Amino acid sequence: MATDIELEAPRTQSHCHQPSTITSLPSMEPTSSTPGHHNGSTRRLFGLLPSDLRPIIIVLAAFTIVFTACGITFVFGVYQELYETMAKQPGTPFTGASSAVIDLIGTISISLMSLGAPLATAWTKRFPPRVVIISGAVVFGLANLLASYSQRIWQFELAQGMLLGIGTCLTYIPAVTVVPTWFDKRRGLAMGIVISGTGVGGVVFAPAIRALNSSIGFRNTLRLSAGVSIFLLTLSGWAIDWDRRSGSVMQRVLDAETQTRASGARRPQNWRNWCWDIWRIPLVDWRIARSRKFAAQALGAALQAAAYYTPLFFFSSYARTLGYSASTGANFIALSNAMNAVGKIAIGYAADRLGRVNTLFATTFISAVVCLGLWLPSTFGGEKGLFIAFVLFYGVFASAYVSLFPTSLVDIFGVAHYASVSGALYLVRGAAALVGTPVAGALIRGRGTGPDGGRSPSGFENISVMVGVLMALAAVAVLWVRLEATGVLGPASKWRL
Repeated sequence: MATDIELEAPRTQSHCHQPSTITSLPSMEPTSSTPGHHNGSTRRLFGLLPSDLRPIIIVLAAFTIVFTACGITFVFGVYQELYETMAKQPGTPFTGASSAVIDLIGTISISLMSLGAPLATAWTKRFPPRVVIISGAVVFGLANLLASYSQRIWQFELAQGMLLGIGTCLTYIPAVTVVPTWFDKRRGLAMGIVISGTGVGGVVFAPAIRALNSSIGFRNTLRLSAGVSIFLLTLSGWAIDWDRRSGSVMQRVLDAETQTRASGARRPQNWRNWCWDIWRIPLVDWRIARSRKFAAQALGAALQAAAYYTPLFFFSSYARTLGYSASTGANFIALSNAMNAVGKIAIGYAADRLGRVNTLFATTFISAVVCLGLWLPSTFGGEKGLFIAFVLFYGVFASAYVSLFPTSLVDIFGVAHYASVSGALYLVRGAAALVGTPVAGALIRGRGTGPDGGRSPSGFENISVMVGVLMALAAVAVLWVRLEATGVLGPASKWRL
């Protein structure tokens, strides 16, 4: 029997989860009956890590992927501040461009990262995950390289926006889709470590890109980013694979899908049919798609995504209105990402004990409170202390949604339906992000002009309200999911969901 510091032995289970019920998954931590068993001292390593080294390698590789792809993509705020400065200068690719138009570059990349999720998850199950990730690594590097040669703003939107978003999708989505299938008890902690790569990447890349932009120019910085990203993403992508250990739930799911395809109507295996089949997306089970808990989860995902990325993109620009320098503005992005990394790991660890959906609700609600209680008041008088507190708390709590979201899907819908459900809901998040951040950029324009013609803190009042209200509504949607899953009070055994 497992002790408090040992990992739980797997329970025998011969069937996949039914979509209408929420049951615990069989443990995916290896025991003596699984390949690669190690001795008891390894089993007690911090009481957290599985004895089989493969899950550890998967987590480290996925962390590196998220660190690189999301770290570079999510620090677009550094480029945003630079491009806005160039917009006021003659003879640049951004001359005369508004904040909303420039922000569209980052918004496109963030949105496509999620909009392409249904295809990315389908390809991750159809092909080896490493093939999808390495393909994405090439696209990601090419996006940075092409952006470095762009001369018009629409070219930046295609390269640093669309192509970079596709590359991020093809690397990030397979990583976060594969990792949860390897864990049961420690799934929240494992995903917290993986998704903390976003924060760690921001801590590293935000000041680095800001310094490189000043020293070698933003074009050479983009070229350097291309080389570094291709190397790191390709190297780590080789390690990512599904949990194929004997008896694992994911192995049974993959085997069943292979048998289904083999027993289906035979089609001539020609190039045309292969090209057609590759674009086929597995649909969510109709019984799940029509359920209220799926609708509630989709609503919460959309509302949170519409709000979440806005502060990340405008931290640096807002800091400038408070009198901070451009380099300090970039440091605020790094500070937020540092808190992001710490929060995802700590909250992921707590979520395994308190319940992932419970924790998802609490962190989303707190995110709304810090927006309306800290950021909004700072726009009235330009109070720096309130803004610093907002950066710290938003970094900890708002980012937790990103790591808890995929783990909560496994808890609610089951691992057998995880890939199709996550693909559909990431699509919803991408569509919402595509709308939310440009709307925020448009709300800034024409408001809060200072006496020197520059922007003042009051110009961000509307978007602070928008983000806070959307976060509050997202918290209500998560609570709805919780109630649909367990009832108003819930069975005693289901309080920790």
